[in-house]
Amino acid sequence: MKTKDYQNGLRDGVAVALGYFAVSFTFGMASAADGLSILQAVLISLTNVTSAGQFSGLAIIAAGGTYIEIALTQLVINLRYCLMSFSLAQKLNRTAPHWHRYLMAYSVTDEIFGLDASLDKALSPAYHYGVTSVAVPGWVLGTLAGAVSGNILPAFVISALGVAIYGMFLAIIIPPARQNRTVLLVVLSAMGLSFLFSVLPVLNRITSGFVIIITTVTVAGIAAWLRPIEDGKAEEGGR
Repeated sequence: MKTKDYQNGLRDGVAVALGYFAVSFTFGMASAADGLSILQAVLISLTNVTSAGQFSGLAIIAAGGTYIEIALTQLVINLRYCLMSFSLAQKLNRTAPHWHRYLMAYSVTDEIFGLDASLDKALSPAYHYGVTSVAVPGWVLGTLAGAVSGNILPAFVISALGVAIYGMFLAIIIPPARQNRTVLLVVLSAMGLSFLFSVLPVLNRITSGFVIIITTVTVAGIAAWLRPIEDGKAEEGGR
C-alpha cells in the first residue's frame, strides 16, 4: 500500500512540478538581476519552497532590508501554512509515526496541500512524499535554470522576460477576484494602500519589508472584520 501511495503521489505531483518550474524560473531570473549568485538562488528555493515568501524576501534583500523585516514578512505571508499543517495533521493516517509530521511540514505548499486534502481517504505520508519527490525538484530546477539564464542572456532579453513575474501575479489574483467581490476589494485596497506608501512624504520612507507587513495585516484584518466567511461556506470551501 505504501508503494502504491508513493507512486500515486509521483503521478499527481508531475503537474505541480511543471507549474513550479515555470514560476521558479522567474524567481531565478529575478535573483540574478538583483545580484544573487546561482548557488544563493538555488539554496533559497531549496530551503523555502514558497513563491510569495521568496519574491517578497528577494525584494527586501535587494533593498538592503534588515533581518527583522525579512523575518516578520515571512511570518505574515507564510502563516497560512500553519493552518494547512493543522488541517493535514487531522487527515493524516493515525498509524503513521509521529515524526512524519516534521518531515512533511517542509513541503506543505498551497498546491501540495490541495492534493493531500483532496484525497477521499486518510492521508498516507508515502503519498505526500511522492508528490514532494517531483514537486520540490521542479521548483529548485526551475530556479537553477532561471538563475543560469539570468547570468548568460543579454540584458534586453532579461528585461523583457522580467515582465513574466507580473503576468504570474495577475494569473493568480484575477480568477478569484472575478468570482468573489470581496477578493477584488481586498486586492484593490492593497494596491491603493501600497501606492500611498510610495508617494506620501512620510510613508515613502518606510522600507519595503514593513510596507508589505503593514499592508497585509491591515487589509486582511479589515476584510476579515467586515466580510467574515460564514461557517457553512468555510466548511464547503475546505473540502
